Amino acid sequence: MLNISLKNTLPLLLTFMLTACASTSFSDLFSNYNKQMHGVKSAQQRGNFEQALTLIPQRDKGNVSYSLSLLEKGRLEYLANQHELSKQDFELVYKQVQQAEQAAKVQLSRGVENVAAVVSNDNAIRYDIPYYEQSMLHSYQALNYLSQNDLSGALVEIRRANLVQNKALKANQQAIFDSQKKMARKGVSPESLASKYPSMNTAIGEVKNGFQNAYTFYLSGVLYEAAGQANDAYIDYKKALEIYPHNVTVQQDVWRLANVLGMDNDIQLFKKRFSQDIAKGNSQGSANKQSPAASGQLVVLVEQGIINSKQEVSIHLPIFTSHGDMRFYSLALPSYQNRLRQYSGLSLSYQGKHYQSQEIVRLQSLAAKQLQDEMPVIVTRQVVRIIAKEEIRKQISRKGGDIGNILAALYNVASEKADTRSWSTLPDSIHILRLDFAPGKHEVEMNINGNKRTVNFEIFEDRQTLVKLTAIGNYTHYQSLNL
Repeated sequence: MLNISLKNTLPLLLTFMLTACASTSFSDLFSNYNKQMHGVKSAQQRGNFEQALTLIPQRDKGNVSYSLSLLEKGRLEYLANQHELSKQDFELVYKQVQQAEQAAKVQLSRGVENVAAVVSNDNAIRYDIPYYEQSMLHSYQALNYLSQNDLSGALVEIRRANLVQNKALKANQQAIFDSQKKMARKGVSPESLASKYPSMNTAIGEVKNGFQNAYTFYLSGVLYEAAGQANDAYIDYKKALEIYPHNVTVQQDVWRLANVLGMDNDIQLFKKRFSQDIAKGNSQGSANKQSPAASGQLVVLVEQGIINSKQEVSIHLPIFTSHGDMRFYSLALPSYQNRLRQYSGLSLSYQGKHYQSQEIVRLQSLAAKQLQDEMPVIVTRQVVRIIAKEEIRKQISRKGGDIGNILAALYNVASEKADTRSWSTLPDSIHILRLDFAPGKHEVEMNINGNKRTVNFEIFEDRQTLVKLTAIGNYTHYQSLNL
C-alpha cells in the first residue's frame, strides 16, 4: 500500500518542484536571500570587498535573481575601485531593466514565473528592481564614469536617474490604490494587515514615498554645474530641497544659484524660508577666514554603514478559502527591523574651524517605505498561493492517501519562504558637505564616526572638487576627483 501511495504521489510533487525550479535555484526557493548574503555583508563590513565578491551566490542569465546579483557585484566592485568592471555589470542591469519594460516580453515570461510562484514562493518571480534601487544604480554608474574622467557619460546616467524618479512619481499612487483593492477582494483589509504586520514606522521615518531620492538630485546638480549648465543644476537642487528642506548645504546651493541666475521671485521666497545667515550670503560655507575673490568648491559625499537586509516574519490572517469558508492561515512575509542606526556624520576641521555634514538620503527609510507600499501586492500573492497549495494538497491526498497528504503538507511548509531579496550592499545613509576653498592644494582633517584621517585634495578656481568618502564600520576610504 505504501509503494502504491508513493508511486502516485512522487510524480506530482516532482512536477511541482521542477516547475518551481525552472528559472530559479533550489537554494533560492528554500533559503532566504538575507541568509545567503550574510557572509558577503560580513566581509563588506570589514572592508574586504574582494572577498565579499567571491561570496556572492552565482546565478546565470536565466535566473530570476540575475539582475540582483549584478547589482551586488557592481556595488562591491565600485567599493574595490574596480570601476570598469562595476560599469560593465551596471550596464548589464540597465539592459535587463529595459527588456523588462517591454510589456509583451514581460507577460510572456511572467506566465511561467507565476506558475512557479504559486507552487513555491515569491522567490520564483523575477526580481523587479525598485525605483530607489534604480536611481542608485545610475548614481553609481555616474560616479564610475567620473572616476574615468568622463563627465559626459556621467551626465547620461544622471539623466536616467532623474527619468526613473519622474516615472515613479506618475505610477506610484495608482499602483498603491490598485494593489489595496486587489487585496481587499481576497478578504484582507489594510486594517487587519496593519494589526498583525510588524510596524516599520521608525525605520521609515519622515519619508513620504519609497522612491524620491534627494541624493541623486543633488549629485545631478553638482554634475550639471561642472558642465556649465547652471539652470539645470538649479532645477535639481530645488528638487533635492523639496525632499530635504532643512539640509543647510542644499539651502546654500539653491540660494547661491538663485542669485547667480537672477531668480527674483525665488529669492524673495527663500528669504522667508532660509536662515538669516544664508539669506544674507554670510553662511558658514567658506573654509577661509576671509572668503577670497578667487575660489573653488569642495563637495564631499559621505556614505555610511550598510543597509539592513529584509527579515522573514510570520503572521496569521483570516482568509476565505476557494469554498467560501473562513480559515486562519500563516503567511511568511518580508519585513525590515523597526529601527534606524545613528550616525554622527562627517566633521571637517580646517584652520581652527569645524564643519558638519548633513544627511541627504536615508536609503534604509526608502527601502522600508517601498516595502510597506508593496505589501498589499505581496499579501495578495500569498493568499492566492496558500489557497492553491491547499487545493494541490487535497488532490495529492486523494491520489496518494495519508502518505501523499503528509508529503504535500511538508512541501508546503518547507516552500513557504518570504522573499527577502533586496540590494543589500547599499549604504544606509549618505551625507553631503560643500565648502569654498582658495585655489591650490589643501590638507584637512576629517572625523567620520570617531575615525580620523587626513584628506588631501586640490582646488581649481571656479571649479568643483568632489571627494567621495566611504565609512563602513572601522573602514574608511576616500577618492578625490576634479570636475
